[in-house]
Amino acid sequence: MNISGTIDRPYTHDPKKQAPMTSSLREPSGSAIPVVSTTDASDSRQNRTREMQLIPEAMARAHMADRLREADAERRAVRLIAARRMQRRAERVSLRARRALAMAVMQ
Repeated sequence: MNISGTIDRPYTHDPKKQAPMTSSLREPSGSAIPVVSTTDASDSRQNRTREMQLIPEAMARAHMADRLREADAERRAVRLIAARRMQRRAERVSLRARRALAMAVMQ
């Protein structure tokens, strides 16, 4: 009895009894999908498992890089705001000093 399973309901869950992953004959040569030549279904299953286990790490790395970029941009914005505040303060002090000097010269 030759019963073939589907992706959702495989005929067997034992990787050694499953057929190895091969490229489709319908795929044109030079396709973006690489040709997979595995000798054993457990090897391909192991590779897929390893790749899938590394996905969260890659996502976490990308997320941390984004967060670091955001934090750096935030620090630059805070520094710019502080610099503008100090510049306005210095301009007010300079104006006050000019007025005081002008008042002293006038008298």
